[in-house]
Amino acid sequence: MKIWKTVAAAAALSLVSLSALASDYKVGELTLTQPWTRATPPKAKAGGGFVEIINNGTDADRLIGASSDVAAKVEIHEMAVTDGVMKMRKMENGVEIPAGETVALQPGGFHIMFMGLKQPFEEGSSIPVVLTFEKAGDVAVELAVSKMGAKTPNGGAERGAMDHSKMDHGKN
Repeated sequence: MKIWKTVAAAAALSLVSLSALASDYKVGELTLTQPWTRATPPKAKAGGGFVEIINNGTDADRLIGASSDVAAKVEIHEMAVTDGVMKMRKMENGVEIPAGETVALQPGGFHIMFMGLKQPFEEGSSIPVVLTFEKAGDVAVELAVSKMGAKTPNGGAERGAMDHSKMDHGKN
């Protein structure tokens, strides 16, 4: 009987922890879920942010920008492997969010790029960012800070997880 109470308590605690990470934000016809980022080393100059964007509308929208006081510059980037070489580039025209579809900003793909960090991202804290959409406008979100190297919002790490703090992003 005692073991079942322990298991039940652990399960309840897990659900509470997961729901704390599952903040949803709405702007226009868009729903943003699971906004998160990774902790960074003390002297890191860059970090990445991630979120899932669901377009519940009948028209496409476009994520065209981001801003935050935690970094000198915040941009929307894409990471992709081209001819065996991993490349990162600013999405000059933003990222389209097609009608009725979901676009995930995630490690190894589209993401929010924080450059010139003014402070480290500390595990357990949150990072404020304003995302700007072409039609829906601005929405302020809080990115939950997971552990360094996390591949998922709940802190899971996988081989090949990209650490933005060690990347050279060039000068734009």
